[in-house]
Amino acid sequence: MLRLKVVIPVFNEREALPLVLRDLPRELDGARVEEVVVVDNGSTDDSVERALAEGATVLHEPVKGYGSACLRGLAHLEADPPDAVVFLDGDYSDHPEEIQRHADALNDGAELVIGSRNLGGAEPGALLPQARFGNWLATRLIRLIHGERFTDLGPFRAVTWPALQEIAMTDTGFGWTCEMQVKAARLGLDCREVPVSYRKRVGVSKITGTVSGTVRAGAKILWTIFRHAGAPRRREAA
Repeated sequence: MLRLKVVIPVFNEREALPLVLRDLPRELDGARVEEVVVVDNGSTDDSVERALAEGATVLHEPVKGYGSACLRGLAHLEADPPDAVVFLDGDYSDHPEEIQRHADALNDGAELVIGSRNLGGAEPGALLPQARFGNWLATRLIRLIHGERFTDLGPFRAVTWPALQEIAMTDTGFGWTCEMQVKAARLGLDCREVPVSYRKRVGVSKITGTVSGTVRAGAKILWTIFRHAGAPRRREAA
């Protein structure tokens, strides 16, 4: 039975977060979600109280940044590492019940599983034009520079604990998802995508919902792709 733990970074998601936690199944076919970790990244609403009411473990990360929150979650898991970690946003844009698709791929030997919104289906207006273009550009650059075919940088993803140790994540901000995929490609990890559904998020996106957020995220993603262009392909070299 695959042991999973879920990390959900959160900043002011009082309406959406309870929906995410209620829809996230704990018992799966061939896997079990043993712990759900909500990392509060400085919320000023009652997201923390709502997460606690739904039975989640709540951590606090004062340093702002998506990657900072994810890294705080991983640090917590080091005391009792799972077989794999699932990352999921707290805005209810993803469908938490589709975690079974990630578990199936992991049980089939995958080391990194990306939930692809392009292979699945996004309802009208769920993926803004700037997000679609950004994904298109980033995934093509990853293919050209790093040799791995992805269709999305979607946040709904699963990665085995040993793979996380190899990847050694460091990004504290918008480049988190891209860093994981680029490093996994350079390491020759077994990377796969599964189709996931996507709906309009509850509330306004902190990234693609603003011009400044879009520009900052885009710049960081491009920088991440080119930064690792010269990294060794360790598994191939071995």
